[in-house]
Amino acid sequence: MDKQTTSAFILIGIILVIWLYFNSPQPPPPIPIQQDTTLTGSQDQLAKKKQAQPVDEAKELEAEAISDAAVFSDSKLPEKVITIENDLVRLELTTKGARIKKYYLKNYKTWYYRNIEDTTDFYNRHVQLINPFDGGDLNLVFVSKEGKLVNTSKLDFSSNAELYDYSISGSDSLSVTYEYKIAEYEYLRKTFVFYGNDYNSRVDVELVNMQDFISGMRYDFEWAHGINFVEANSVDESTYANASAYSGGEQVIIDATDAGEVEKKTISGKVDWIGVRNKYFAVIISPFNVDDEGGARFEGSFKQSGNQQTREYYNSSLIVPFKSTTYQKDSFNLFIGPMKYDLLKSYEKNYEAFYDFGSFFGLKFITRPISEYILLPLFTFLHQFIPNYGFVIIVFSIIIKFGLHPLTKQSYKSMKRMQQLQPKITELKEKHQGDQQKIQKETMKLYSTYGINPAGGCLPMLLQMPILFALFTFFNVAIEIRHEPFIFWITNLSSPDYIFDLPFVIPLVGINKITGLAPLLGITMFLQQKMSIKDPSQKALVYIMPIMFTFVFMSFSSGLNLYYFLFNLLSIGQQYYINNYGKDEELIPVKNPGKKSGFMSRMMEAAEKQSQAQKQAQKKRK
Repeated sequence: MDKQTTSAFILIGIILVIWLYFNSPQPPPPIPIQQDTTLTGSQDQLAKKKQAQPVDEAKELEAEAISDAAVFSDSKLPEKVITIENDLVRLELTTKGARIKKYYLKNYKTWYYRNIEDTTDFYNRHVQLINPFDGGDLNLVFVSKEGKLVNTSKLDFSSNAELYDYSISGSDSLSVTYEYKIAEYEYLRKTFVFYGNDYNSRVDVELVNMQDFISGMRYDFEWAHGINFVEANSVDESTYANASAYSGGEQVIIDATDAGEVEKKTISGKVDWIGVRNKYFAVIISPFNVDDEGGARFEGSFKQSGNQQTREYYNSSLIVPFKSTTYQKDSFNLFIGPMKYDLLKSYEKNYEAFYDFGSFFGLKFITRPISEYILLPLFTFLHQFIPNYGFVIIVFSIIIKFGLHPLTKQSYKSMKRMQQLQPKITELKEKHQGDQQKIQKETMKLYSTYGINPAGGCLPMLLQMPILFALFTFFNVAIEIRHEPFIFWITNLSSPDYIFDLPFVIPLVGINKITGLAPLLGITMFLQQKMSIKDPSQKALVYIMPIMFTFVFMSFSSGLNLYYFLFNLLSIGQQYYINNYGKDEELIPVKNPGKKSGFMSRMMEAAEKQSQAQKQAQKKRK
């Protein structure tokens, strides 16, 4: 190659370099990296670890510093379900949320399988208490550092369970652990401990190096979506459904009673336990190593469907302090089982406060001691010797009748004296016909003359009312008679004993099913009214009251109607004996009737004042 050719190539190269320099695209400016303050702690930890680790491992650690949305992503893996059975329950645990998926009570059947002994169909025959539609229970709920609300119900946990089925009995116990790992040294762990012959279990929650992910100073340990409804009559079951907390020696009840209503409540301070219930079953959670500065949170709703089915569901949470330490362990007792008073009391944690004995016009302190210390112990004592609860109720009603005999005897004797005085009262009405004030005044004088207290027949009955009302509520909530048969058509003492359906609905009362015991109860009430009421002006009550109460009791449980039917039969016999064989007391005027004090004197004073006030009003009109 000559010099000219070489010089030409060099010149062309220089020209190309210059052209490329001026015509090449500008590189993009570097993007400034903004530090995420919500993960400062986590980034600092990663920086320290990268200094001490090889380059490849540092890259892996850097990949761990991802957003909360990725850290706490919903479940995508197949769930793994294990079955655990002890002497009392059969339950299923799932890796999705580390939750209890199903919980069957082996000693309690569903209402539609109560008379079927098919041992091959366990799952349809037995009560299952976990809400099958919404699920969700024993979840951890907290706010992440990025401000995201995290609920562990859908997270994928890993389990240490090696089998799919476990069985324990008696004094045996079984521990199953679930973990949700963010990194090797950052995870949350939930451990269930079940016992061989107990409805109670233990749940441990461990938080390991979670201070970089949980914001604030607390998390919620939540039982979500209430408890499954398992009775045929959902309206009756909803009546007793609610949520409760026991704090400071008092029970706080949260009850959503109106359709579409959402009831919310938050409690601060030490909480001994929280619980949700339906009519016969309950879930109770109590912490046993959680600090006092926690609390509880509740949210309940009342739902009604078009076919008159009603449901109440409650989310109940324990507010647990979070200490932002590298390791925190909180433990809880978990009771899932029947609402049996003696069973609840045996745990010595005031669980028995959850048992609803009812109230007398809102005064629980009157009816609860009667049911708690008299009725329930007597009822359970009788069942030790009488296996059929129907016959237990019969003996029970006889004993209660004998216990109330002094009060009812006094009432019947007072009514009998009033009947002896009735002819004289009739004469007064005829003598002072049209002058009601005069009739009332003379009638009071007549009572005073013969020493008769017109309330003498009512007061003994009034004293019986708390006992009778306690009995009424007791038979409505006693799980002992749930699905228990008696004889003949009475196959379930806890529900109405329907014998046939009407082709129409009775107007005003809305009845379309007829029971066997309610009409019998109405007949006994009619006989009682017939024997008691002699005043012609009150004759209508003899017919109206029994008819009205027959329709009212048509929807009550057959156990309750059986008790009142027998109680009325015994009362009729007692009244008949007193009226026909009791010693007649001759009506003799008392000495110094004008000096009588107390109720009679107040009655006469009130009648006198009313008479004077009416006379003055008449004078003013004139």
